[in-house]
Amino acid sequence: MSQRVAVIIVAGGKGLRMGLNIPKQYIKINNKPILLYTIDKFYKNKYIDEIVLVVSKDYINFCKHEILENYKYNNINIIEGGKERQDSVYNGLRSLKNVDIVLVHDAVRPFVSDNEISNLICETNKNKSCVLGVKVKDTIKISKNNIIEETLDRNKLWAIQTPQSFKYETLMKAYENAIKNNIKATDDATLLEILQEEIYIIEGNYNNIKITTIEDLEYAKYLLFKED
Repeated sequence: MSQRVAVIIVAGGKGLRMGLNIPKQYIKINNKPILLYTIDKFYKNKYIDEIVLVVSKDYINFCKHEILENYKYNNINIIEGGKERQDSVYNGLRSLKNVDIVLVHDAVRPFVSDNEISNLICETNKNKSCVLGVKVKDTIKISKNNIIEETLDRNKLWAIQTPQSFKYETLMKAYENAIKNNIKATDDATLLEILQEEIYIIEGNYNNIKITTIEDLEYAKYLLFKED
């Protein structure tokens, strides 16, 4: 595949829900920060040409010395994040040059598989925007003031994960539209939906968790033990 591919790893979060004194992406499991497990997945993928690591201002030097120098990575660019996740992704997009396909991934999802990353890139190469997702297992209801108003059709529901993969020009257009119209979203695909872009879901796996709570952290330790 001749396309040039980059990934933006968003690592600027403070991890307040974890209740610890360190952002969750820097918490160590087996003496290795969660962020490093995530970086490794993309660093080892045969299609990834460039990694952009977006971090908060306070952790730029830490990442340069404790991650890039200690682990001898190359092709990784560390840049400063923004106030919100959306701002950080936009900073990452603006730092890229001559890129055809860009993936966006949460720093605290270290269990995405190499095959899933490759499938996303290959599908995006066929002129599709792609996201990972898993089918919802539970019954989902809409409520108001804790009173059920509607039960949704579970067969149509997906829990969307990252990475999300796009043609660079398509994602940049969506971000510029969001800035122009002051649109906020919790993921990148939503910004494309607003422009009525077609987005393809690739079925992922339930272990591709986002480590957000202490319970997630304990489950992550179990998953890493299984991988070893």
